[in-house]
Amino acid sequence: MLLVVNPHAAAVTPRLRQIVLSALKGRYEVQALDTQAPGDAIELCRRAAEEHCEVVVTLGGDGTVNEAANGLCGSNTPLSCLPGGSANVFGKIIGVPADPIDATERLLGLADAWSQRAVDVGVVNGRVFTFASGLGLDAGVVRRVDSNPHLKARFGPWYFSWATVQELMRRYLHAPPLMAVERDDGSVVQAVTTVLQNGPSFTFFGGRPIGLAPACELDSGTLSACVLHRARPSALASIAWRAFSPGRAVVDHRDVTGLPGLSELRVRSTDGRSLPLEVDGDFVGEVLEAHYSVRAKALRLIC
Repeated sequence: MLLVVNPHAAAVTPRLRQIVLSALKGRYEVQALDTQAPGDAIELCRRAAEEHCEVVVTLGGDGTVNEAANGLCGSNTPLSCLPGGSANVFGKIIGVPADPIDATERLLGLADAWSQRAVDVGVVNGRVFTFASGLGLDAGVVRRVDSNPHLKARFGPWYFSWATVQELMRRYLHAPPLMAVERDDGSVVQAVTTVLQNGPSFTFFGGRPIGLAPACELDSGTLSACVLHRARPSALASIAWRAFSPGRAVVDHRDVTGLPGLSELRVRSTDGRSLPLEVDGDFVGEVLEAHYSVRAKALRLIC
């Protein structure tokens, strides 16, 4: 086992690292390596796959999982994760307990019932994502949150809520960047925000799963999109209510279009302004165009 640790993740401490490592050594032959900079986990996991490592486990947040997936995608080396970030969305989707000690105990138990599951990954401009990616408002919020990691770690989803209001007021009420969303059949819709999901949840608020796009599973072979056409305050309040209300669907709102069953999607700026882009809850830069696709069953998981 290669244990890839992000020592800068919100919940990761030297003590937690040692507890997890000591426990795992009871059932696995473990090498633990810490990341030092963005992109480190991609190279560590790519090397592990080339050396036929039997399993890679991350201790960190969704950003660490995302990098690990980028390094392992298409290989025979499976991935598992232990929660160490502020949200740990992918772990929750695949059934990993929210407490890192409980998650470690689960991983120890899997040594007696070793099995693998192949899941899809989304791809945007060559970058793999495990559960979601977005252009526009949500990516702007992620950029704002990522610029204040201490507040992100301390206040979690409440800080995301505050950042959403700030981003909306400063950029999206009066002159939001505009984009055209084109399906592989050639149909086009206009938007101010586009969110792609590769799984059933876009995020979690506390323990509650929040889905924006139409229903999608990790092994469905397709992506699903939620397209926001306008950023009116009254509409966003109604959309938020739908997101948090059981039995209600965000895509049923008149300012939203749901695009299920996607194999490809192109999103491009229509006003010359670059669009903020996020993958799995991490801001990765600004683009004028994004090409989305799906790689079916390209990532192996330990389950």
